[in-house]
Amino acid sequence: QVQLVESGGGLVQSGDSLRLSCAASGGTVASYTMGWFRQAPGKQRERVGGVRRSGGFPYTTYTDSVKGRFAISRDNAKNTVYLQMNSLKPEDTAIYYCAARTGRDINRDDYDYWGQGTQVTVSS
Repeated sequence: QVQLVESGGGLVQSGDSLRLSCAASGGTVASYTMGWFRQAPGKQRERVGGVRRSGGFPYTTYTDSVKGRFAISRDNAKNTVYLQMNSLKPEDTAIYYCAARTGRDINRDDYDYWGQGTQVTVSS
């Protein structure tokens, strides 16, 4: 129903900022709970955070390792969700995935739609 395409990854240095984009087609991001995930080689996929579809609490959530540094936002006019990453660290290096689910809960792994991922590499 909805297709997701991530962009904005690249190679940066520690302390730099990067903004990832997740462009949707075939559906509107306003209609979904949107999540960002990442996976590094040899590690389990982890949920970075997400933004709730509508109402209730929490509106946004973040894993502890990125709290205060990352922010998720949604631009309905552009049908795009963003992951703003500040103060990047080498341990943030991973493939980052955008995902969507129809339910309102963010902290789940059963997202219905997934993008192809974009590589983020942070050097020290």
